[in-house]
Amino acid sequence: MKTVLKNIHSGIFGIVLFCLLLVVAGCRSEESADQPKDTRDSGTIIISADESFKPVIDSHIKVFETDRPNVNIKVQYKPEASCLEDLLVDSIRMVIIARTISPEEKQLVVDSLEVPVKQMIMAYDAVAVIVNPQQQEDKFTMEDIKQILTGKFKKNLIPVFDGLRATSTVNYIIDSVLRGDSLTNKAVAANTSSEVVDYVARTPEAIGFIGVSWIGNPEDPQQQSFLTKVKLAMLQSRDDKNDFIRPWQANIYAARYPMLRKLVYILKETHDGLGHAFGDFMTRQRGQLIFKRAYLLPSRMTFNIR
Repeated sequence: MKTVLKNIHSGIFGIVLFCLLLVVAGCRSEESADQPKDTRDSGTIIISADESFKPVIDSHIKVFETDRPNVNIKVQYKPEASCLEDLLVDSIRMVIIARTISPEEKQLVVDSLEVPVKQMIMAYDAVAVIVNPQQQEDKFTMEDIKQILTGKFKKNLIPVFDGLRATSTVNYIIDSVLRGDSLTNKAVAANTSSEVVDYVARTPEAIGFIGVSWIGNPEDPQQQSFLTKVKLAMLQSRDDKNDFIRPWQANIYAARYPMLRKLVYILKETHDGLGHAFGDFMTRQRGQLIFKRAYLLPSRMTFNIR
């Protein structure tokens, strides 16, 4: 009888011990799942960025990853509307768009994902206007631009944009240029900024609107090849109605060019990890120098513009 009881007690003890081990293993698994898998110098994160900033963001990622061989930043280029949707996707660590988010938008992210949200303006760029080389009309006032966008211009010019959904360029045109007026139904939406260039190059009556980081760097061979296919139009200066200027860096710096916008990163990260490191890189000296060399205007540091 004692032997039987002893065996029963041993069996019960074994079952209890097994259950305790399962609980402990489960807790450790949960703790492991909660632990960040990246640091400031290692790991992988996913970010999304507006497609109109692709050239300059690619440059930042290339230099950042070269300095940190154990780092991998996976970037998804999308229209701005899709990037804003990614604010509520917990696997997307950072979003790069052309505006800051409102306190209400920020609070929605905090409440939905229970993560802190940080945003910072990194630089300023411009919306460039391109026309076909055969097009003699290449100087425009902002009133001309508005008439083109609404289909009321004296010549038949077809606006072309860099996306099928609301990109930062489209949003800028609607919010800052049209200001309540309706976009003409003749407007064409290409899939990418390079497709805008191609469409304008083969369509004499087209007028394209793209981010200047796609076409404003005279040291970039691809961007210079674009300028062999299209012509960069001039807009009336904000400080001199008799002067028509292109979106060169000096004109962005002096705020003379009339269509300027921001580059903003929005970070969702619960620890001091890879997202913080990449954000710091873009807003400190080396990253700001990359913006300068891309012929944009760095926002966090002052450089001499020649």
